[in-house]
Amino acid sequence: MTLSEMKSILVDGDIQLTKSLGQNFLHDQNQLRRIVTTAALSPNDRVLEIGPGLGPLTEMLVAGAGRVLAIEKDLRLVEVLRRRFANAANMELLHADALDVVKDRTRDWSGWKLVANLPYSVASPILVELAQNPMRPERLVATLQLEVVRRLMAGPESDDYGVLTLLLHLRYKPVGSFKIARTCFFPEPDIDSGCIHLQRRETPLLPEDRHATFERIVKRALSERRKMLVKLLKSDWPLEKVVAALERLQLRPDIRGEKLSLEQFAGLTNMLLE
Repeated sequence: MTLSEMKSILVDGDIQLTKSLGQNFLHDQNQLRRIVTTAALSPNDRVLEIGPGLGPLTEMLVAGAGRVLAIEKDLRLVEVLRRRFANAANMELLHADALDVVKDRTRDWSGWKLVANLPYSVASPILVELAQNPMRPERLVATLQLEVVRRLMAGPESDDYGVLTLLLHLRYKPVGSFKIARTCFFPEPDIDSGCIHLQRRETPLLPEDRHATFERIVKRALSERRKMLVKLLKSDWPLEKVVAALERLQLRPDIRGEKLSLEQFAGLTNMLLE
């Protein structure tokens, strides 16, 4: 789908795009192909696409995957997609709020890949909800704001390193990313984007029943980045236990949470639960 085709569909359908829904459509064919290559699709794959818009990525997913579930919130775009993909037997189109769908923890995504140009306004919550599902997708290939991509690729002591980084890294390994310029979208957004590839950890760092405690520790530890970790965690655990755990991890008692690695946070979780 070319940019001129996009504009023609919007004009013919008298569709005014809504900024609040993050309706910025990726039209650059080279970038779309890079996303599909990153997804490494096969005829056996089941793909979840959130926010297909007018379907420029969808048509490539339908061609490369065995099954595609596309979730679109805007009914006007759903009607366009229904016409465009009327003959696509391997595609299911769902008119719904994707955030509501992924919050349903009874859904089994374990054999799926997320491949999507996510709406900016809900991109981070969608990724977190999918990751927190015990039956999470095996691969996440998502286009996001570039600043969010940097947060998801960050390491300890980086300004971009934070709660979102750790919540995703607990379940997924960051494999790689690439930048997508704002000029590749229509309408052109105010910021650049990036595509990130996250791969599900097949060997968990923590048992599933300890994830909630990990999240509690991380959120507390990074709630005030300049404060010492012990001062923040003593609100929830005895000070002596926190100090002893840090000693066992060979960490200084005055260390700040932003300096701990993912593995150290996982170790701290195990020790505080003993």
